[in-house]
Amino acid sequence: MEPFHFDRLLSTKAKRRRFLIGAGTVTAATIASQWTTRVVAQPSFSAYPFSLGIASGDPLQDAVVLWTRLAPDPLNGGGMPPVNVPVQWQIALDENMRQVVLKGTAMATPEFAHSVHVDVSGLQPGRWYWYQFKAGNEVSPIGRTRTAPAYGTRLDQLKFAFASCQHWEQGYFSAYQHMAKEDLDVVFHLGDYIYEGSPSNNRPRRHANPEPVDLQGYRIRHAQYKTDPDLQAAHAAFPFICTWDDHEVDNDYANENSQDFDDPQAFLVRRAAAYQAYYEHIPLRPTSIPRGANMRLYRRFTFGNLAEFSVLDTRQYRDDQACDDNGRGGGQAVGSDCSELFDPARTMLGVQQRRWLLDGLARSRAQWNVIAQQYLMAYLDEQPGSGEAFWTDGWDGYFPERERILKFLQNARTSNPVVIGGDIHSFWVTDLKVDGRNPASPVVASEFVGTSISSTGVPYDTFASYLPENPHIKFFESRLRGYVSCTVNRQLWTSNLRVVDTVEKPDAPVRTLATYVVEDGKPGPQPA
Repeated sequence: MEPFHFDRLLSTKAKRRRFLIGAGTVTAATIASQWTTRVVAQPSFSAYPFSLGIASGDPLQDAVVLWTRLAPDPLNGGGMPPVNVPVQWQIALDENMRQVVLKGTAMATPEFAHSVHVDVSGLQPGRWYWYQFKAGNEVSPIGRTRTAPAYGTRLDQLKFAFASCQHWEQGYFSAYQHMAKEDLDVVFHLGDYIYEGSPSNNRPRRHANPEPVDLQGYRIRHAQYKTDPDLQAAHAAFPFICTWDDHEVDNDYANENSQDFDDPQAFLVRRAAAYQAYYEHIPLRPTSIPRGANMRLYRRFTFGNLAEFSVLDTRQYRDDQACDDNGRGGGQAVGSDCSELFDPARTMLGVQQRRWLLDGLARSRAQWNVIAQQYLMAYLDEQPGSGEAFWTDGWDGYFPERERILKFLQNARTSNPVVIGGDIHSFWVTDLKVDGRNPASPVVASEFVGTSISSTGVPYDTFASYLPENPHIKFFESRLRGYVSCTVNRQLWTSNLRVVDTVEKPDAPVRTLATYVVEDGKPGPQPA
């Protein structure tokens, strides 16, 4: 597959960046000449309306979602009047948009911040497409997307990356600049797409508004993140499959429970605002439109007969974190004397989502079966020496449900189960065992957890001191930022842990820190 040549659009990197964030009016006018239809209504804009770029997502074998949002003044409410605006779209077989195969008009409405989600169907499976939007006389950058191969057909290779945890204030998103140049079919974002809070010091960048608690605040926060040129470049290069974690709403929230013990009904109002803003800025199908404080986000994607991904939502349906009757909300390290950790009635996924996950794994005929979720699933004893301590906000806070899933993988003999995750701002490569506390327990699945795009890592020395207590952990590193790039074929799964040297300044170079592989039929990652 030929890489997407962004630099063909403009001759210099600086100009490419300005075009992606909406200032390339000369080039945009040139591309506009390729459009053959005009809308009746001709809206005018105070500035370039495609300032937040374009994106695609949720690829199926015959369909993909195209996304944009009209926002000439993105950090001041968007800058759009409270009227419906028609937005033309077209999708083509070539990057010059000459071989147009489908086109249409979508309505950008003020109710959804003038965002557009076009669920384009009738496409051919397993091929690249290019797409573009037009509003009035303004045209968007050109994006590239790819449909999934037909269900059940033989696929010999899949390339994808996964990322998480991109804090605007804690660093630049340079990792995306390099991801955009890789040879990938799809990207998974596993949560913390935005951060609602701010660190106290050492901020390379600043949020444009205080911590959001309402729809306007969350819209501004999402819009600011979407102005990042490197994030825009990655979205323009590949379809994204996204799920959330906590910071899209509030740190360590659990269902209707905030970490600050806010009134649940008041918190659900905040959650509803956050969910709507998330939908407005992510390339999701209209089936994910939130209904108040509820939004269906868990879903499944199949790539031929090679790989199937079950994408989870581990926030919306979970029970409150264990043993918070000490007055501390959210996650905390507690000892094994906390009986709630082992209560089989407690859940992270909710009964319906867990049943959906296990039913899908039971029916899968894919060679590799991937659970795409937010956390480190492996057992992690955080108490060096005698005794045990577990972090209640992750899977260690929900022992029986994790055991139920891993035991199912073992008993069902699920083909090549792999778990991918994020959240913890560090790389982890682990063996997954039904009983992580027992070194003799058999390995039933492989796990790769990616570090953050920019968010500060967990304390390296502290977490490194836990490793002797956890021999199933093959690799750990928290001092570097980046993502994981994977190649999957019939014989081997290969994960490259990709890192940038710094996020304190833009344009940092990238390198591969380590490479791990999983052989077909042999659970457990090994160094390449």
